[in-house]
Amino acid sequence: MRPNPRAEAERRLAQARSDLVSARVLAREGLYAQACFHCPQAAEMALKAVHYLRGARFVVGHSVVDLLAGLIEVYPSLEHLRRAAASLDRLYIPTRYPNGLPGGVPAEVFAEEDAADATQQATLFVEQAATIIG
Repeated sequence: MRPNPRAEAERRLAQARSDLVSARVLAREGLYAQACFHCPQAAEMALKAVHYLRGARFVVGHSVVDLLAGLIEVYPSLEHLRRAAASLDRLYIPTRYPNGLPGGVPAEVFAEEDAADATQQATLFVEQAATIIG
């Protein structure tokens, strides 16, 4: 059975919002690498919400850049998010895995400013998706 596009979009948007709240809580507690990890997750879920709203049956992949690219033609207002998407994609591996860094561990490398920047960028995606979904 095919999911209802609006209902599926709203489910994904709810998760995006939850991921964003998680990032803020983690940053407030000084867990900056973990906060940074949740930001691309929030952006990913927000963009997947828009894909589902458009009637997608399955949306696979974790790249914010790729998910955004598939929407810009239909929603040109999302064009301004390209740089933020690339920035968030760079956080996907090194925020979780020590071997994603040349040295150290994520918990020791990521700082408050990194979490603040990532949270600000992720917020843009969640807000834009919310505007599109209505």
